[in-house]
Amino acid sequence: MAQLVCNAIEKAPALLNAAATYLKPRLVTFWQYAKVELVPPSPPEIPRAIESLKKIISSARTGSFKNLTVKEALLNSLVATEICMWFYVGEIIGKRGIIGY
Repeated sequence: MAQLVCNAIEKAPALLNAAATYLKPRLVTFWQYAKVELVPPSPPEIPRAIESLKKIISSARTGSFKNLTVKEALLNSLVATEICMWFYVGEIIGKRGIIGY
């Protein structure tokens, strides 16, 4: 057991250096995407989002959603699914556990 601990302590710096070398370019890429994708909406984007939501509601009332292309319907479905999943993730975080889902 003592030999195992000594080996782990001796190899730890090399493993940490290898992990840092492996992760550094990936973290740079992650931060580039995070700066673009994870920012809150800017003030000019909020009215556009509200208009888009009004357009979706009116198309649901009038039935014009039946005229969407398959690509548009698929994209709308993916956005709705993403919103639902973020809701569930928030619920799980709020409950501090996945039990019950």
